[in-house]
Amino acid sequence: MGTVYRKRSVKPLPPNAEIVTKNGERFARWKVKGKTRTAPLNDAGKIVVESGTYTAKVKGKEYVTGCRTETAARKVLADLERRHELVKVGLMTEAESGAADHLDTPINDHFKAYVQSLRTKRVHPVRVKNTENRLSRLADECGFKTLADLTRETFETWLIEHDSMSGGNRNEFRQTLVGFANWLAKSKRLISNPFSDIPKIKGDKRRRRRSLTEAELEKLLTVARRRPLIEALTIRRGPRKGELAAKVADDVRQRLDRQGLGRALIYKTFLLTGLRKNELASLTIAQLDLDVGTVQLKPEQEKNREGNTIPLRADLVADLTAWVAGRPPTEKVFKLPRGLLRIFDRDLKAAGIKKRDDRGRTLDIHALRHSFSTLLSRGGVAPRTAQAAMRHSTIDLTMNTYTDPELLAVRDALDVLPGLSLDAPLDAPKTAHSCAKLPIRDKMEKAGRTSKWDARERPFDTKGSPQATCGEPCKVERRGVEPPTSALRTQRSPN
Repeated sequence: MGTVYRKRSVKPLPPNAEIVTKNGERFARWKVKGKTRTAPLNDAGKIVVESGTYTAKVKGKEYVTGCRTETAARKVLADLERRHELVKVGLMTEAESGAADHLDTPINDHFKAYVQSLRTKRVHPVRVKNTENRLSRLADECGFKTLADLTRETFETWLIEHDSMSGGNRNEFRQTLVGFANWLAKSKRLISNPFSDIPKIKGDKRRRRRSLTEAELEKLLTVARRRPLIEALTIRRGPRKGELAAKVADDVRQRLDRQGLGRALIYKTFLLTGLRKNELASLTIAQLDLDVGTVQLKPEQEKNREGNTIPLRADLVADLTAWVAGRPPTEKVFKLPRGLLRIFDRDLKAAGIKKRDDRGRTLDIHALRHSFSTLLSRGGVAPRTAQAAMRHSTIDLTMNTYTDPELLAVRDALDVLPGLSLDAPLDAPKTAHSCAKLPIRDKMEKAGRTSKWDARERPFDTKGSPQATCGEPCKVERRGVEPPTSALRTQRSPN
């Protein structure tokens, strides 16, 4: 049914080889690290080299056995033939048989193939590196050596043992492992994903952000604009400590003034665009279309890899136009300092804004994106429009995660509800039109008709009843079995 053999390959003749003839056949002989090697030559003058391990072939399909002896290769061949018989009689599926070919492959080989597939999809290098590190850590701590070791129980035990880790961090490991197992299933290396049913960890956020109020935003921008120059002008020692009287050269003063302007403009850009830190850091001047008032993000710059066009408000366009004037298009719009978070914390302190509120919620650079979403909702922007501005995949993420409910004008929204008085007089409800009790002739006169026969000339609605022309909705009562129609010249009232 099957056979085993050493695969042969053709290689160029080594440069130091000599050609010898033995029993009418030509051979090449050369030395490698002091050892003499011999290989037959083909008609083209190239050497024919056999593989060091055996290959098994069953029903036209080749399998690498990894065996160096024919006896061991025959045992592998017997297992393969047994699997084919099980598939033939229906005791095993083709998918199970194909997955069995990868069960003994080292897990690191699968990791390398998966990481290469991520690079082929142009996944961000930082995400690829994080995925590689997480998979390597899981393999070491969970004891994953082959695909047969990938069990749900093992990973759930690891999650329990690492309960001191934040829920978000553990969810990152879960997402990485689920993505890897999904790729294994799609590439027919596993029958199914054993980790797909493991739920996400909820209610364990270690960092809860809040949004800034409009008053806090004004203070923050003012302090960020002035603080570099004020710190340089402040006397640090002596009897005049704290006074703004230090001597500063004009060129230093100009540099610090531009530094403060750039810092305030960075915060303002975050607040009016909702850009993430990495997106703004990688933004070049060429991506700004200030004539139209837009920013074009590249797919590799975005988290969702779409490449969106972001509109800019008029005042921000004016600020950016002055900021990038005279600079080359390939230059970055902003050179974000490496210690931007530390600088942001100092600006908060100088502005008198608490970094952590009484509920334990914090402020950081990403909180400016939360503020952007909250201000959109507070300004009455439709949720779907806010979702598009935030570039979120779901509206739930925009409304529940990035919108601070405490800053929404819920109290002001109550003013749109109707006024309800408890002292209003109780009147009997009207059950019919105001003209319902009038005689038919009075009704015709009120409608501008002189004869009850003219009722047939009045326009009919979809129910076949004459439309009221007195300006009030008329309640028509149908009588008899047949509904009134305009085709019959019968002497009846419109009622």
